[in-house]
Amino acid sequence: MRIAIQGFEGCFHQIAAQNYFGKQTEIEACASFSELVRKVKNAEAGVDGGMMAIENSIAGSILPNYSLLKNSGLHIVGELYLQINQNLMVMPGQTIDDIREVHSHPMALLQCMDFLAKYPHIKLVETEDTALSAKHVSQKKLKSTAAIAGQLAADIFGLEVIGRNIHTAKNNYTRFLAISRNGVATPGDANKSSVYFQTSNERGSLARVLTMIAQEGINLSKIQSFPIPAKEWHYYFHADMEFDSPEHFQQALDKIAPLTEQLTVLGIYKKGNTHT
Repeated sequence: MRIAIQGFEGCFHQIAAQNYFGKQTEIEACASFSELVRKVKNAEAGVDGGMMAIENSIAGSILPNYSLLKNSGLHIVGELYLQINQNLMVMPGQTIDDIREVHSHPMALLQCMDFLAKYPHIKLVETEDTALSAKHVSQKKLKSTAAIAGQLAADIFGLEVIGRNIHTAKNNYTRFLAISRNGVATPGDANKSSVYFQTSNERGSLARVLTMIAQEGINLSKIQSFPIPAKEWHYYFHADMEFDSPEHFQQALDKIAPLTEQLTVLGIYKKGNTHT
């Protein structure tokens, strides 16, 4: 399969795509999430689907991606939780004493600040991508520069990891959504769904919907509100719901439908596993 991702070869999106779709998965690197969505939508782009980060356990939701999904007409077919492990990598034979600069994405540098603070002589250089930093070190054979990136980048670009799992917070996970142009048949063991809806602008309208969901025994694992541009102070809601069976979910959907407007199911899928 050829899967569109945001980022460059060796990035965490590629790790997520290979964990979900298989190690032989080819990637279509995209400079932005908007480009990713466009290529998945376009049947002539030559991609079979996409892998898209949607939230992080520390940084929170990637809000623009919810709007991209809502407006795209694409389908969520699955999800995956990836532990983000940051590594310090160099040209083979180098040691920490040889390093004068560390290159990486600003967020990766921030995540590793406790480790980097031990080496005040090292200059921190912000770049646009973790994997691209590793590629830069490898291609230019830089002997005084290290990169912070995932293990896959070290493997691809032939770098040696001299600092493994150097990030401060070890509970750093990113949730990725597998998206598709045409969708797939609902699996029999599906137990999660992503939907969006609107409610009337009456007092208690959202509370009634949430109460109905709870009464049906549905676990609301995520709810996110977004303004509706054409209506001042009106909102739509993205909700992730967990349930016992697709039939159970459909029963709940039928009951909340009269209380909502534009209720749309983005996907019904199996709750994702956690990968390291």
